[in-house]
Amino acid sequence: MRANRLGRSAVEVTELGFGGGSIGGLYAPLDDATAAGALAAAWDAGIRYFDTAPHYGIGHSERRTGGLLRGKRREEFTLSTKVGRLLVEQDPAGRTDESFEVPATHRRVWDFTRDGVLRSVEDSLDRMGLDRVDVLFLHDAENHFEEALREGFPALAELRAQGVVGTVGAGMNHTAELARLVRETDADVVMLAGRYTLLEHGDPLDDLLPACVERGVSVLAASVFNSGLLAAERPAEGARYDYAPAPDGLLRRAHRLADVCESHGVTLPQAAMAFPLRHPAVAGVVLGMRTAEEVRRNVAAFDTALPGGLWDDLRGEGLLDERAPAAG
Repeated sequence: MRANRLGRSAVEVTELGFGGGSIGGLYAPLDDATAAGALAAAWDAGIRYFDTAPHYGIGHSERRTGGLLRGKRREEFTLSTKVGRLLVEQDPAGRTDESFEVPATHRRVWDFTRDGVLRSVEDSLDRMGLDRVDVLFLHDAENHFEEALREGFPALAELRAQGVVGTVGAGMNHTAELARLVRETDADVVMLAGRYTLLEHGDPLDDLLPACVERGVSVLAASVFNSGLLAAERPAEGARYDYAPAPDGLLRRAHRLADVCESHGVTLPQAAMAFPLRHPAVAGVVLGMRTAEEVRRNVAAFDTALPGGLWDDLRGEGLLDERAPAAG
């Protein structure tokens, strides 16, 4: 699988990355064996970039990701995790955690201070059983952005200078804050969730993507199925958008996208995975996958070449922004 370098660093990611949210028990319980099967299938398919976070299943995703990667040679994979939420133990008392179907053994505490960043990294390494990560992101910092910019990012840069991590940046679904981070810091990479997708992509083309091209910052496109709306050939009943039931207007737009895809013998997921990589700033697409079968299905779709006329017709139907790259 082809790999791309992040920014001006030496760190590379495969164009398809494994997103660890789903194996944290997102939406539904997931046992350790099924999660391990998904991770192993990703490795067998050639995926060598794995992304996780303390937030995903209050540590379950990190522990499960580490379970696979501890058995691999360290130079063979790229690993990212995130900071901004510390996990504090608590009595679950029968409660289930937020959107993740795991016992609420911990609660999250927002902390973008230097001490919080350092503690978060140490805790993550302990959970994964590894000695370093390659990419470190400020996570969902939009409501704590000034603190994250003033204290959190310098702590990340310090860890990068010490060689504890290879590259640093931020991951969120707010383009304006990411664009500001790109312009005001020496970030290497940003992860944009759900905003540069086949379904919606105008805002990043306004500010973030031009800033990344200008500054030599790479973009990792996450949640390219928009929480599930583009994950099937046709939106399924109860399809989610931004982790909630999809609005009628977006459902109609997804069906229009599917119409054009079908006319070219292409599935909606195939087009959704291919679209972000057409932009020169985008180094990879990160997919959350929870089973081995889901991994194999997505990898097969990702490896399929798409006809160039598809993008022309999507643009002609008003479904693709005129500023989106015409060639991949």
